[in-house]
Parts: sequence; C-alpha cells; structure tokens
Amino acid sequence: MNLLQPPNAVFFIGLVVQFMIRHHFIQRTKSEKKTVRQVDLIEKILLAAVLPAALLFPPLYCFTPLLSFADYELASSIRWAGAAIMIASLWLFMRSHVDLGQNWSVSLELRQDHQLVSHGVYRWVRHPMYASIWLWGLAQGMMLANWFAGWAVIPAFAAMYFIRTPREERLMCEEFGDGYREYARLTGRLFPRLTKAAEPAHAPELAAGPVSNGESSPPAR
Repeated sequence: MNLLQPPNAVFFIGLVVQFMIRHHFIQRTKSEKKTVRQVDLIEKILLAAVLPAALLFPPLYCFTPLLSFADYELASSIRWAGAAIMIASLWLFMRSHVDLGQNWSVSLELRQDHQLVSHGVYRWVRHPMYASIWLWGLAQGMMLANWFAGWAVIPAFAAMYFIRTPREERLMCEEFGDGYREYARLTGRLFPRLTKAAEPAHAPELAAGPVSNGESSPPAR
C-alpha cells in the first residue's frame, strides 16, 4: 500500500488538515444570507473537473493499486521538498480563510453586508487562497510519484483559475466599483507587486474573498 511510504503518509495527513480547515469555515459561514449567487453551468463544469484530481486520484493512489500503471520514480529529496511546499500552502490556505472571515464562500457568491478585505495577506495579493492551491498542486506533484495522482490537479485547477478569475473580478467591480479597481491597482493577483503604487491619502477599506476579492475556492477536499 502506497500510504506506507513516508512522503505519501505526510501528504495524506496534509490532505486531512486541508479538509478540516475548509470544513471549519464552511460551518462558520453557512448561515450567512447570500445576496448574489452565480453558480451556472460553467461553474459546475469547472468544479466537476477539479473533483477527481483533488479528491479521487490521491486516495486511489495511496490505498489501492488501481493507478499503479502511472507510477514513476521520484527522488526522495524532491518528495520532501514538496512536503515543505505543502506546509507553506496549508499556512496560506488557513491564513486566507481567517482574514476573509464571514466574507468567504466556496462558489461565486456575495453575502449580505459583504465587505472588501485589504488586511492580512490580502494587503499584498488579491487571490492568496488561489496562490495556496497552486502551491498545493505543485506539492502534490512533487510528493506523489504517480502521473494521475500527482499532476492531474494542475491542469484541472488551471482551467478553473483562468476561467473563473476574470468572472470573479468582474463581479467585484460591479459590486464595489472604484474601491475594488483601486485595490486591484495596488495588489498583484498571486504575487505581491515588486513596485507598489502610491496609495491615495484616503484609501478605501476593502474586503476580498473567493468572491470578496474575486476568489471562490474549489470544493472542499
């Protein structure tokens, strides 16, 4: 059983931790009243594409031989480097949820009294939760020595990110107008800007989330 390999066991523990973080914040925010919800066919297709790579392939690889045809050799040093990236991903994933608070949601939604968040990690980037998932995908590929279990999450999430992000940012502009445009001018999408634009004397207080900052997350793992 592949789970007996230490890097695979560490990855699976990380997967459980990620699920617990997501579950906690789903429970915290599920009672919030939603004023806008855009879960159309495109959104459903994107979510369905991510599910196998995120939820199905890693457990199949860890607990069954069904994906053994796609196994390959991976150096131990690479796998443990992936574990370090996974830890960074989990920290950023949790920090993003904490900073968003009640403004977070899984899909394209706005809640009653929705805010635009510009503190914490959102001070530097608009989509730190997406950044954490990119890091997670890289860690998954580096830790699981299987083409499907390890790397399928990257193209699946890439499709979601590149299609969904413009939709979310349009929603933010429609909801928050110049406040969000100014916030976007001052921040990077996934990485902090190397040169920070000068902030106006009275910069608006913003709130960003999967949808606040235009960043809904894939389904809970």
